[in-house]
Amino acid sequence: MFTSHKIGRDDRWEGVVTHKSRGMLDGSNMYHSVEVRLADGESVKVRISRRLWKSIEVNDRIVKRPGADPARE
Repeated sequence: MFTSHKIGRDDRWEGVVTHKSRGMLDGSNMYHSVEVRLADGESVKVRISRRLWKSIEVNDRIVKRPGADPARE
């Protein structure tokens, strides 16, 4: 089970991608998201940029630092 998480500018986390998905949730905009298993074992689903979504695969590590967007590590 995972919890959906809106990324805040001051959030800090890192984890491993377990699932990628995309969809047109509002009928006009494509949203890209990934499920990430964090170091403490918790899983969260976060929205990421299209560019990052296209560059990562399942089992890749991504990191979110305060003041920055999530990035591949």
